[in-house]
Amino acid sequence: MRKKITIIGSGFSALAASCYLAQQGHAITIYEKNDSIGGRARQFKKDGFTFDMGPSWYWMPDIFERFFQDFDAKQSDYYELIKLNPAYRVYFGINDFISIFDSLEEITATFESIEKGSGQKLLAFINHAKSNYDIAIKDLVYRPGVSPLELITPKTALKLGQFLSNVSADIRKEFKNERLIQILEFPVLFLGAKPSKTPSFYNFMNYADFGLGTWHPKTGMFDVVQGIERLALELGVTIKTNSPIEKIVVENKTAIGIVIDGKIIKSDIIVSGADYQHTETLIEEEHRSYSQKYWESRVFAPSSLLFYIGFNKKIENISHHALFFDVDFNQHAADIYDDPKWPAEPLFYANFPSKTDETAAPEGMESGFFLIPLAPGINDSEALREKYFEKIITRFEQLTQQKIKNNIIFKKSFCKNDFVTDYNAYKGNAYGMANTLLQTAFLRPKLKSKKIKNLYFTGQLTVPGPGVPPALISGKLVAELIKKSIKS
Repeated sequence: MRKKITIIGSGFSALAASCYLAQQGHAITIYEKNDSIGGRARQFKKDGFTFDMGPSWYWMPDIFERFFQDFDAKQSDYYELIKLNPAYRVYFGINDFISIFDSLEEITATFESIEKGSGQKLLAFINHAKSNYDIAIKDLVYRPGVSPLELITPKTALKLGQFLSNVSADIRKEFKNERLIQILEFPVLFLGAKPSKTPSFYNFMNYADFGLGTWHPKTGMFDVVQGIERLALELGVTIKTNSPIEKIVVENKTAIGIVIDGKIIKSDIIVSGADYQHTETLIEEEHRSYSQKYWESRVFAPSSLLFYIGFNKKIENISHHALFFDVDFNQHAADIYDDPKWPAEPLFYANFPSKTDETAAPEGMESGFFLIPLAPGINDSEALREKYFEKIITRFEQLTQQKIKNNIIFKKSFCKNDFVTDYNAYKGNAYGMANTLLQTAFLRPKLKSKKIKNLYFTGQLTVPGPGVPPALISGKLVAELIKKSIKS
């Protein structure tokens, strides 16, 4: 039975859901509040420079490929990928960095050169991580989080103990060099929680890193957004920008439409890819599945302070992706999760897409993207942004042994207040809700409203969790739930 379905938002999960639902034969319209699609993955252009505003790491290429295969297509039909080598560098001091290359053989040799015996330990660790990856990515994450029984399979029964330990503890049992430990702990940061709070099973992220490698869409992550948009349009999806939702109309405990510019747009089913907490403020409190107290009690992934910078020269001694771990990792993590405040000495990440993509900057110039993870809900001001820009750019110059401040043509910042304004993000979170033990699978907010019929959710605050690949999966899961509901 063909249904008229409204989708709120145009991030990865919403776009994915639109494709799957259109494939089922429904009439789909996406409404996006901003003037361009992509949600947190929007694109920013200025003076010949191009930036991905949000996600910049392309991991788990198999999930993207699986998404397009669901439509009898290939990823390469929609955009081109480049495998990065090195995948990234991690800086620990002045001209003191470790490069992670694009093969496990090279990475193993790097580890062995730093800590004798760590090469074989790494191979065993990654083999174990691959086993978890195969279980998680080929099976568990494609389950809708309806019941705890989804987690019980013959394979997962053997892994249950891994939900009682944590990633950090496991790594520290095998490796002693603090630099290698931090590199191995890094991938689970994409899940939004501290390594010491992330169940051991999630070490599958290390296989995503070392086993599958780091890729870059030819002209940036927005290539992926545009690729999925193209697929959606081919399937008959309608996309409307500059369309903020004022209200979700509910009658007899059933969602029947949305309000835009004071006008009701009727719908048979509504799917929200917008921030979950914000979406529930669009309905009366009595109809909300989760209270304000519930949201306040959750562990949220960090917010971020971002800088998009145009340089009038090429930056030296740097790779496409670079992590700056020259300060206390644990203290910065504590400043995010334990005692939320601006970190005295922040770790940060830098991304120079023009190292790979010549269209990202004018000839002879460089585009730079800098990110500092911050506690969600933190105070945000222009003065603080400038203070922290000076901190990281001064350290960047010291660590890479070059002067670049005077080569900045322009600088745009984006922080907690912007996440709230542009994305209605709860506490200005950048990555959604963390994947801790008590916020995994069926313990996350549900894809289907518990109180309102025909109202569904998708994205990083629901199942399976934060990140671009999980967002694509979330879109598929919600479409499958809707299909099942219509049939029943």
